[in-house]
Amino acid sequence: MLFALICTDKPDSLAVRLANRPDHVAYLESLSDTLVFAGPFVMDDGATMNGSLIVVEAASLDAARSIAAGDPFAKAGLFESVEIRPWLWTMNNPEEEE
Repeated sequence: MLFALICTDKPDSLAVRLANRPDHVAYLESLSDTLVFAGPFVMDDGATMNGSLIVVEAASLDAARSIAAGDPFAKAGLFESVEIRPWLWTMNNPEEEE
């Protein structure tokens, strides 16, 4: 099942995000096929990162929680909140296209 990890950074935490970003990217890369897609939310300027959207394939909500907890951003205390929701990819799913 797919799970969307909707992560919101704490206010004024860009320095924490930037300092931990290389480890975060390496962690996401280490997830291999478990990672469906990921990217940062940004401010209105279109560049300043302030959160993350990560979609993973996991066997259960607990497994998705474990993936979220292992993220270096989470370990660094970057996130104000992390919402984890089961998600169905119905539009523009490359696995459904021929």
